[in-house]
Formats: sequence, structure tokens, C-alpha cells
Amino acid sequence: MKAVVQERFGPPDSLRLRDVDRPHAGAGQVLVRVHAAAVNPYDWHMLRGDPYVARMLGGMGLTRPKCPVAGLDAAGVVERVGADVRGFGPGDRVLGFCPGAFAEYACTTAPMLVPVPEGLTFEQAAALPMAAVTALRGIRTVGRVRSGQRVLVNGAGGGVGTFAVQIAAVLDAEVTGVCSAANTDLVRSLGAAHVLDYAREDFTDGRGRYDVVLDNVGNHPLRRLRRALTPAGVLVANGGGSPGRVFGAVGAMLRLAAANAVTRQRLRPILPATPDGPVHEDLSAVTALVDAGQVTPVVGRTFALADTARALRHVEEGHARGKTVVTVA
Repeated sequence: MKAVVQERFGPPDSLRLRDVDRPHAGAGQVLVRVHAAAVNPYDWHMLRGDPYVARMLGGMGLTRPKCPVAGLDAAGVVERVGADVRGFGPGDRVLGFCPGAFAEYACTTAPMLVPVPEGLTFEQAAALPMAAVTALRGIRTVGRVRSGQRVLVNGAGGGVGTFAVQIAAVLDAEVTGVCSAANTDLVRSLGAAHVLDYAREDFTDGRGRYDVVLDNVGNHPLRRLRRALTPAGVLVANGGGSPGRVFGAVGAMLRLAAANAVTRQRLRPILPATPDGPVHEDLSAVTALVDAGQVTPVVGRTFALADTARALRHVEEGHARGKTVVTVA
């Protein structure tokens, strides 16, 4: 099969499209014929092997990538199921977390998959797993957004942001989205009552106060982000833009923990959803929102499998609109 192979840590240009063996579905596993795979900041962190602390913790490999085939979010059709798999069979349309997603086939465990909602394309379905689950956790689980609250989403035009705006609106919050001028109409159409152009307005200037701020960008220091919160407000830091190749988001989490000790405001980190933890319930929750017509994936650009390096560079530049997706078949 064709696959995008990562033999060493490095820039996107280090990726190679190669012929590799098709993975085998063992007990409890599902082999998926991949039709589309989403690109996430997680992917370029894995590609470059940073932050370095993650290598020491065993999350990505010490001197070379643990998983030689890149990618994680996928949507496609079940090709084969291993022993003890219930609920899926060949021909089922599925989406979920599939390590090695930038390939014609990928293998994962059954709890990492859910059915594709009716009416979604594979490209739209692939956009859901990491970004939508991260947004759900940020808004509902960590932010605990309630009806009538004022919620601000920084980076509202990006992958997590487009989902977060919709989820907060579903919870009947008054949503303010911060994005580029090019994305203002999009963010408003997703349910934002107010939209700020980050190039012209600074939401941390203290003139507006919010019950919950979801920061997907990391382009403001913590002391200024706190100015945008009510006295008992919640900052949900998604780790976007976390500085430092050594500690990355870990350093930001430590700073939040230290600040929490001296303020009534709640400062909470949220790491991107990955297959390292329980995700099936959250995957089911976001697909239920899609089935109900309350959330719609936004796909900004698509790339062919052979152009995966270009797709990663596009996302790494930090100005992607909605989700960037690689089409496989």
C-alpha cells in the first residue's frame, strides 16, 4: 500500500511516499481503508519530535518516530475486523483515531472508532476526531459553559475554533470569536454573536470580560489573558503556540498551575485529544451533535496523499481555515 513514511524527526520535507506492507488487524482491532485523513498541529509536533520532554516520556520515540507512518485522524471504510470486535463489520463507514492515517490502510482498536454521521463526506468526517473532541472538552468539560455565559474563542477560524464556536452556541452561550478578517463571516455563520478581527482589536485590553476564554493560539501572555476574564472566570488553554521546543505545553501547564494558587480565576490546560486516553464517549458525543444538525465540520483545504508535506506546512504556518484534510481514496 502507499503510505507517507517518517523515518526521522525533521521538517515536512523529510516525509516520503513509499510502498509499505498493509497492517494486519489483530484481536480487538479494525483495519480501515482510509479515504481521508485530517492534519493537526499534533502531527507536525510528532513530525519534528518536539517538545523534547515528550520523547523522554515515550510519547513519540526517543531518537526516531515510534510510528513510522504519520497521521492520526481518519475516515474510511472497514476492510476487516479482528477477533473479539463487536459493532463493526466490513463495509461500515467509520471515523476516528487511526495511528498511521496518512496511508491507504490504517489499523486501530474498535473503541477509537464511531460510525460516520449520515450525509457527511469522508473529508468532513476526517475533520472531526481530534479537533471536535478537543473543542468539546474545552467548552463543555473543562470550561463548563452554561446558558447565558459570555464565551470567547481565540482562534475561532481554525480547526478546534470552528467546532468550539458551534458547541458553545449549542449550549446557549453568547459567543465572541477572534479570528482574521477573512474568517469573520464564517465565524459569525457558525453561531458567534460577536466577531473580533485580531489585527484590529485586542480582546485582552480589559474592555470586555468573559466567563470562559478558550485560547487556541497562545499569542498573549497569561497576565493579559486574565484581564479578559471575569473575577471568577475560566481560562481554557489549548496549548496552541506553547513556546519552547524543550518543554512545550508542559511548561505552559506548570505556569497555569502556579498562577492558580493566587487567583479566584480558574486557569485550566487542555491537551489535544489523542488515542492515549478514553475518547469513545467524546467521539460519540460530537457525532451526535453532527447527526442533530447542530455542528458542521468546516474543511478549508484538501491535499492529495502525495502532497501531505505541503498540507503539514500549511497547518504549521498557523493560518489554516477550518480543517485541512488529505484525500487518500
